[in-house]
Order: sequence, then C-alpha cells, then structure tokens
Amino acid sequence: MNENSLLHFSLLLIALLLFSVSTEAKVKLPAVLADNMVLQQQTNVKLWGQVQPKATLTVKTSWSNKIHKVTADNQGKWELNIATPSAGGPYEITFNDGELLTLKNILIGEVWFCSGQSNMEMPMSGFDRQPTQSTNDIIAKAKASTPIRIHNTDSKNGKWIRQSSKTPQEDCQGEWLENTPENVANTSAAAYYFARYIQEVLDVPVGIIISTLGGSKVEAWMSREAISPFKSIDLSILDNDEKIKNLTNTPCILYNAKIAPFLNFAIKGFLWYQGESNRDNADLYKDLMPAFVKDLRSKWNRGEFPFYFVEIAPFNYEGADSTSAAHMREVQLQNMKDIPNSGMVTTLDIGHPVFIHPMDKETVGNRLALWALAQTYGRKGFGYATPIYKSMEISESKIYINVENAQRGLCPMWTSLEGFEIAGKDKVFYPAFAEIETSTTRLAVSSDKVPHPVAVRYAYKNYTTASVFNVHGLPLAPFRTDNW
Repeated sequence: MNENSLLHFSLLLIALLLFSVSTEAKVKLPAVLADNMVLQQQTNVKLWGQVQPKATLTVKTSWSNKIHKVTADNQGKWELNIATPSAGGPYEITFNDGELLTLKNILIGEVWFCSGQSNMEMPMSGFDRQPTQSTNDIIAKAKASTPIRIHNTDSKNGKWIRQSSKTPQEDCQGEWLENTPENVANTSAAAYYFARYIQEVLDVPVGIIISTLGGSKVEAWMSREAISPFKSIDLSILDNDEKIKNLTNTPCILYNAKIAPFLNFAIKGFLWYQGESNRDNADLYKDLMPAFVKDLRSKWNRGEFPFYFVEIAPFNYEGADSTSAAHMREVQLQNMKDIPNSGMVTTLDIGHPVFIHPMDKETVGNRLALWALAQTYGRKGFGYATPIYKSMEISESKIYINVENAQRGLCPMWTSLEGFEIAGKDKVFYPAFAEIETSTTRLAVSSDKVPHPVAVRYAYKNYTTASVFNVHGLPLAPFRTDNW
C-alpha cells in the first residue's frame, strides 16, 4: 500500500470511528416523546431517555429558550423536569449530547389518557361490519391545522398492534399523529369526540393517548402492586416461562406494556370505557376499580387527577331480560361513589340489542367532555352529571323515588314511563306504572298487582331503553332499591 493509499485508508477509518461514536452517542427517546406531541400546559413535565453512560446532555425548549443540563447515570438513563407555559405552539425541543436531536411541531395544551376495551378501541371508521354513526363526514373534513394530536398504541396504518408484557416496560410502540383524515379514521371514536369537544370549547391544543384492547378485563390493566392484595387472583404466570396465551384477562400484562411506559408523561386526566368483560365477577370489580384508580394516581404522581368513565350500554348478552349487565352497571354506579374525583357517563339511551358496540360514540365522547369541562375546567351553565337514584318513600300502594342531579326536575312530564318494575314482600316483580308527579317531580311507581310494594327497579335488565331524563337530556341511571 503506497503512502497516499495509507493516508486515505487512515482518514476513512477515523471517519468511520467518529461516525460510530456519534451514532452511539445520539440521545434515544421513548416513543411518546416525539414530533407532533402535546405537552400538558402550565405544569412541570418530565423528559427522559438514554444516552451514553455519564454523558452530559443539554436540552433547549423554544418556548423559553432556556438551556437545561442533565448528566446520565451509569446505565445512560436521564430524567429532566421542565416547566411548560400556557397553551400554544408549535414549539421545538433540542437535545444535544454532542449530536443534535430536535423534536418539532410540539404543542402545549391538555393531555388525556384514554383506555379500556373494545368500546374505547372502536375507531372513527368503525369495526368491520360494525359501523360508527355519522363519522364519515368528520373524518373527511379533518384538518392537520386543527390542534388535536393523537398518540395511538393500538394500530398503525389501520393494522392492529397487540402489546403485552409480564414485567413493566419503559417504552411501547406508538406515535404522535396529526389531525388528518387517515389518522382520525384509525382513532378511538369515543376519545376523539371527547378531544374534539374540549378543544372547541377551551380553544387550546388537545392530545389524547390511546391505549386499549378489545375484550380486556380490568385485571389485565392493573399493576402487580395494585392487584396483589386480591388473593383470589392467580399471578403465577408472571413468574414463570409460560407463554401468554390470552391478552385480555391475564393480570398485569396490559398495564406493563401499555400503561407503565407512560407514567413519566404528564397528563391532565384519565378516560376509561370498560366493564363488559367483567360481568362474570362484578362483585370483585367493585373493589378492583377503586384499587386500580388509586394505584394509577400513585404511580403517575400527579395528584388525584380526574377519572371519568362510561357505564356499559344495553345489550342482549345472555338474554335481554337477564341481569348480569344490570348488576355491572349497579357496580359501576357504586364505583363513582367510591372513587374520588370521578364521574360516570350513562349510555342507557344508545344501546342496541345485538350490537355490543354502540354506533353513537359522539354521545359518549361528548358526555365525557361535559364532565371534564364542568369538574376539571370549572365551566358552568350546563348539565353534565347523570341523574342517579337517591332514596325512596312508601305511601300506601305507591313508591316514590327521589333522585340526585335533577335539580330542575325529571322529564318527560304527563306521560307514563317504561322500564319500571315493582315488588312486594314476596320479591316477585311486576311491570309497573310510573310517572313524574307534577307537584314534586318525584317518580311515582305502582301496580294493581302489588298493593303493598316494598321495592322498585328501573332498567334493571341486560337490554333495555331509557325513558327518564333530566332537563339536560341526560338519562336516569339504572337502579334498584332492593338487594335481592
């Protein structure tokens, strides 16, 4: 090899070594920290990732032009807390560990985590042979300039992504997407309608992180710490080499794969649409849900953030007149009372006897948004809380029902109402005549077949329809006064 060739080879080798070092040194970020993301406004948000061990990283945000420095630990991991301004954007964040990495098109606004089973998963474009109602025009009119951003862990380009793990993960598949027709089509309809509503009202950017799995039980979404006190639940699969065969009901595996990676990411609140798959253990679900939410709040370490959820809709299940779903709705109503800073959306008026996925997801998303606007953002002047059973009074042959969240009375007035049953001490229920008293707006329930009534039920079946509303059009939640 002559002198010139040797020099050329040496320079090439140095260049390759420098490229290798540069490539290794480049900061690595989790999927949720990326172009197009939304960061929660007016708070401290956490940025985190990986560089070379003990490397010094500088981070610059375009909204403040401040330079922050952080030194990685022995494994190359680093975390940094940065203050965010009021809503706005787009902004950039530049990371420099010797090589620049810039995240672009970042918005500052409101961030909500959206989770659950198939009714939260159902995209705006619907499932195969199961459409969503009135979404096609909304998809077609979607504009990237509308400040709604979607982080989707469930699908990419319309193809489902299924993720699970026996141990908590630090990252998962997913990407931040702009508000384009293609992206909106593959976005959770319930979550998207929620985002669309609060974005329009608050006039700030909104980010939704969607993490769902159809058919999943709540046990799969709970951490090991949250579920361990429930000794009836077998956790042995988490400690052996057995392959996970069922993603929907194996404890902890969805939490590990699809919630744990986001615990560093600042959110405003949590939306939950799930419960259909827990009808077989509804009494246990009553205790699991408060433990689930308490643990989420503890793990996220962002205070008692709002938790708004959806009551399961009417559907035939094992038979329209059976009561497994009715009992689950009863448990969900109790969950709202037991979980602080929570709210429940009733879907009694949008169910279908043979479609387990209600087509009307706009009503679901809008009602979730009303809870958030009232309880989280302090807006007033509109109704948001579902009317619920409060107490009963027995007078001669009638039972009078008092409700909460109907300060201006129930409706419709001056007509008989469907879905009521009444029973005496023999515990036999008969269809009842029910109406709203003109003078008191109480519900008056009676039957010629039950001269001495002791209990009333309303919409206490798997499939039924709503007949009673408050003046804001929110349906009375199903209830029973007995515990038989």
